[in-house]
Amino acid sequence: MIQLELRSDKGVLIVKPLGPLAVEDFAAIARDADGYIESHGALDGFMICAEKFPGYKNAQGLWSHLRFVREHHKKIKKVAFVSDSRFYEIASRLVSRCVQPQVKHFGYHHEDSAMNWIGAS
Repeated sequence: MIQLELRSDKGVLIVKPLGPLAVEDFAAIARDADGYIESHGALDGFMICAEKFPGYKNAQGLWSHLRFVREHHKKIKKVAFVSDSRFYEIASRLVSRCVQPQVKHFGYHHEDSAMNWIGAS
């Protein structure tokens, strides 16, 4: 289960996982992202805010995540991981080598700093 917030004034999709990630979560993320991308060309930012990594409900959840990344990474300018989780800290370093957007890690209580970074040219 996830909570989504599309900040269309800033071109940022904020994703807050509330439990293990499932196929339905990535369908919802894609629906919001695709709607914005269709009318604006790209998302300026994609922010993942989670105190800790929630894991996946099942293997299909993992595959849905990988499919979302493959289909969307060229349409997102910056990705911010906002978390104190070591998993997200390491993921931000690894992912930055494999995807087109700039990727940066922020501490869990630094959502404002992440939003400022996304908004900076």
